[in-house]
Amino acid sequence: MSNVIHLNVPSQRQSGAARRAALIASFAQYRRFGDDVFWLKENAELLNILECSGLRLGEQALAPHQGFYDQVEKRLGFFPQYYRFLLSICLDLEDLGLPGNKAEALANWVAQEGLAEAELSDLQRLEARRLMMRRGIDPLPCDAGLEDRVRSFIDRSETFAMPNKKAAYELTHIVFYLSEYGRRDPQLSSAAITSLEFAGILAYLDQNADLLAEVCVALRYAGKIPSQIWENWLERETHRFGVETGSHVSTADHYHDYFVCNWLMAVAGRNAFHKEAADDRMAFHRAEPFVGPLREMSECMYRLEDARSADWNSMRTHVEESLTEIGHGILSEAQQSSAKFDDFFAGFARTGLRGVAL
Repeated sequence: MSNVIHLNVPSQRQSGAARRAALIASFAQYRRFGDDVFWLKENAELLNILECSGLRLGEQALAPHQGFYDQVEKRLGFFPQYYRFLLSICLDLEDLGLPGNKAEALANWVAQEGLAEAELSDLQRLEARRLMMRRGIDPLPCDAGLEDRVRSFIDRSETFAMPNKKAAYELTHIVFYLSEYGRRDPQLSSAAITSLEFAGILAYLDQNADLLAEVCVALRYAGKIPSQIWENWLERETHRFGVETGSHVSTADHYHDYFVCNWLMAVAGRNAFHKEAADDRMAFHRAEPFVGPLREMSECMYRLEDARSADWNSMRTHVEESLTEIGHGILSEAQQSSAKFDDFFAGFARTGLRGVAL
């Protein structure tokens, strides 16, 4: 039998610390197992959120990870390709209070082996540097231009006015790393803030709670208050998650959406991880959202061909007539959510090639 926990739970029978301890136990012991890279990913994400958000843990909350911590150097030695996951978990366990001091030695070994030098992506290099600098070790001491390159990427706001989830997630993660997950001012340019707003508008039009929550966290880490339209919607979506328990439940769920929505709630000072949790296998399901109008807007603009304009006032009627009533409402909210909507639309229209001789 499964136990589905609904929104209308009459009382919070668990303390916040108890809920978080059960969540840790579920991901550490019941959903997947330690040699599975998805186990590493899920646990690294959860521990990172708990560590950077400052949510209190009980004395024994990390006990389910003791076995992993005791053997982490053996895993790193055999699975060096997963060094970022393994280091992240080890660092967070220590910083959350698990006794031990292995992370510094492991970071030294990773640096000596040059594992960060094998990364093809600047994003991964920046993450590697961020992880190891937590113990004062720079794995890329000769790469003085890394930060300049990622800042150049996030300063190109036009990139984020077009549907491109990969680029948008890279944007938010760069801000996470530059800000040390909210511990220092990332000193973003006005162009980078615009990039985040454009990514947020797109995420809202797509009703993508996962991406929009990351955008809002990144904005807060940059010292900006996100649109209340966005954060209020995300709070409602967070409360609408269903949690299912039992040995039979599928882990092909919406756990990541659940994590980042609750992460935003914690960063914004709202009620985070309020759902009751079990020391058992759990699955997390987002309530079915309304279909956002993003695809219909794109299709409408594409069909217009040479009649397409970058001016929102000229295109507004054409776009709105192509949408359902719900889509129209979401578009209206998206316009209200940002003073930069007209600038966003100019990029979204994609008229730049017109008039170029080919």
